[in-house]
Amino acid sequence: MTTVQAVPTPDDRRWKALAVCLTAGFISLLDTSIVNVALPSMEHGLGASEAAQSWVVSGYALTFGLALVPAGRLGDMRGRRQAFLFGLALFTLASAACGLAPGPSWLVVFRLIQGTAAGMVAPQTSGLIQQMFQGSERARAFGLLGSVIGVSTAVGPLAGGLLIDAVGTVDGWRWVFFVNLPIGVAAFTAGLRLLPRFPVPADKRETFDLFGVLLLGSGVLALMLPLVQEQQWTGRLKWAMLPVAALLLAAFWAWERHQGRRGRAPLVDLELFSLRSFTLGALISLTYFAGFTTVFFVYTLFLQNTVGYSALAAGLTVLPFAAASAVGAAVGGRLVVRFGRRLVVVGLGGVALGLLGVVAAVELVPGRNVGWATALPLLIGGIGSGLTVSPNTTLTLTRVPVHRAGAAGGVLQTGQRVGSAAGIAVVGAVYFAHQDGHGYSVTAIQLGLLTAVGLIVIALGLAVADLRERQAHPEPARPGERVRRGSAEGGAEEPVRPGP
Repeated sequence: MTTVQAVPTPDDRRWKALAVCLTAGFISLLDTSIVNVALPSMEHGLGASEAAQSWVVSGYALTFGLALVPAGRLGDMRGRRQAFLFGLALFTLASAACGLAPGPSWLVVFRLIQGTAAGMVAPQTSGLIQQMFQGSERARAFGLLGSVIGVSTAVGPLAGGLLIDAVGTVDGWRWVFFVNLPIGVAAFTAGLRLLPRFPVPADKRETFDLFGVLLLGSGVLALMLPLVQEQQWTGRLKWAMLPVAALLLAAFWAWERHQGRRGRAPLVDLELFSLRSFTLGALISLTYFAGFTTVFFVYTLFLQNTVGYSALAAGLTVLPFAAASAVGAAVGGRLVVRFGRRLVVVGLGGVALGLLGVVAAVELVPGRNVGWATALPLLIGGIGSGLTVSPNTTLTLTRVPVHRAGAAGGVLQTGQRVGSAAGIAVVGAVYFAHQDGHGYSVTAIQLGLLTAVGLIVIALGLAVADLRERQAHPEPARPGERVRRGSAEGGAEEPVRPGP
């Protein structure tokens, strides 16, 4: 029996290529949180209004989410290397333009372009991992990606605080964007040399589903706009966009089924959702990110506005979570092959436990020592986060065909962006309502964090249900696919031969 090696590059080159992908992923995800602590600097140095500041933050998240699935599909069709390098170059140029922006309006425009470029890079990373690695090596690679996701999100406030503290309030916000330039140029140069040139699909008749892009983009836009603008758009009329979003996404689903029946390549292969591992994993990811990313939003606000911490001090306070998340993700990438979904259950339980510890610490140690009191709970939560993100990504994409890996990664990460926006809207509403209504910010942060815990518990319930279902009814392997022996989802791999 002849074995066809899926990876044409030597082992050391593909690990170096992974480092390029992770570097680009780091700076694109860092920009989702690093800007938050720079908003006062933008107001002071650029004269940015509250509306402009809001769009600097939410506009990036919006265009990031809109670009993910189309960019993933484009990489599947025309080559992930080319799509990755183009997105990285555009992100680097947009970062320079943001730093040089002469006024708030220009900054918002360049920030929207930067978010689009980040959305082009992200799905290529997961797709390239699918192509370059197999088996336990793929799990390790996704473990490193999980480390990048956790660390980049958590260290954003710290990095922004350090830059503003070093440069000053007037121009500090510009260096939040300029810091991307040397990293982006170095990653692009290394990518030209190291990223593998995989052959693109031979079927040139396969066309890009532009109408599907329009339907999906409109649906995601209608869904995310009221979420990312929840604090800025007063009144209830904004929520009328949610049923519009549901109708547009239903139309997209119907169109994609129509494309499949006609034998045309859809934007999203709906057969992906027949895979329990993909569907449950995407739902777990959506609900977890709804709770996980909101913690840094409300907690750093609490530390600065109520306790009186500086931006730098607030960033340092969440450092235990970031460091522990990196370690947990690296460990999770190695253990997921053995323990499977059980690892995700343990991780989600650790995050919930850690956040409950933060709630207790805020009550028991009020005042400026609260940062020290929350260090251990945040450490526990960070380890749990690392054991959640990378194993769940591995398990979600493990059965996805490689030629659909980009679009599948785009769907998964779109869920993460939507979940983050929804979580910030919900948890932020709870936090601000109790702060404004009662004036007790300690109560506000506790209720906000408990709301985040509730979202994480939903993800935990989905993971437990999936684990029980797997144990009772293992998902059948497809012909030619590899299955694992030993545990529900872990152990040694062996090929599955087609039936007679």
